[in-house]
Amino acid sequence: MPNGDFGILDLLRIGVDIGLVWYVLYKLIMLIRGTKAIQLLKGIVVVFVVRMFAMLFNLKILIWATDQIIDWAFLVIIILFQPELRRALEQIGRGNLFARGTRSEEEKFDKLITDIVHSCNYMAKRRIGALITIERETGIGEYIETGIPINGKLTHQLLTNIFTPNTPLHDGAVIIKEDEIVAAACYLPLSESPFISKELGTRHRAAMGISEVTDALTIVVSEETGSISGTKNGELRRDLDQDGLRDFLLENLSPGHKTSEKKPWKLRGKRHG
Repeated sequence: MPNGDFGILDLLRIGVDIGLVWYVLYKLIMLIRGTKAIQLLKGIVVVFVVRMFAMLFNLKILIWATDQIIDWAFLVIIILFQPELRRALEQIGRGNLFARGTRSEEEKFDKLITDIVHSCNYMAKRRIGALITIERETGIGEYIETGIPINGKLTHQLLTNIFTPNTPLHDGAVIIKEDEIVAAACYLPLSESPFISKELGTRHRAAMGISEVTDALTIVVSEETGSISGTKNGELRRDLDQDGLRDFLLENLSPGHKTSEKKPWKLRGKRHG
């Protein structure tokens, strides 16, 4: 009986051990998703596959080469991905890495919505063109890398200042991840849909383009008309007022939110007014 009891406890210990390792790996993958680090992870997997292939066929030079890569990989990772590692350690220190959502997270979400709405309405009144993309589940790291890194906390002052005409970053898109502006002057893919109204310019086509290939939300402030539009999943919602923009963001960024009044989608073929 003692031996049997020890065996069961040992199996339970192994099961808990494996479960914890997989959970930590899952959280780390979610943390680096959409960043350059995910490309590094793919590279590490390729190196180990090549190493196994070389050992299987006893390819000595290839084994030596992959050994050198593995020996230096840890140091290279620390050097190249210092910002990502620092951010992960900060989240662990704050207890946020494994948290499921707290009051502070809700406050950050409310501030995000308020700052975006405030900034868009300010720019719309002054006919300042803007293109703002908000990352959701699908990582958009490849588009972040086309721009200039900002990595600053989102405020309506910073967001507005970026799009002020004749400043170095006003062209292109701002990309927001959680409560940070991660990059500005980013290039987004242009939609080639023939159904987009001819009156819509490059910003609207870029907003539609990113919404066709990812689940990101994008907001456009028209420089010509001062109107505000939003895109998601290949659809365009036009002529959003302050309440309409807030509802649009809440509907799509907060799964539990329900607006009191559903406004119809103004699709691509309609004209202003």
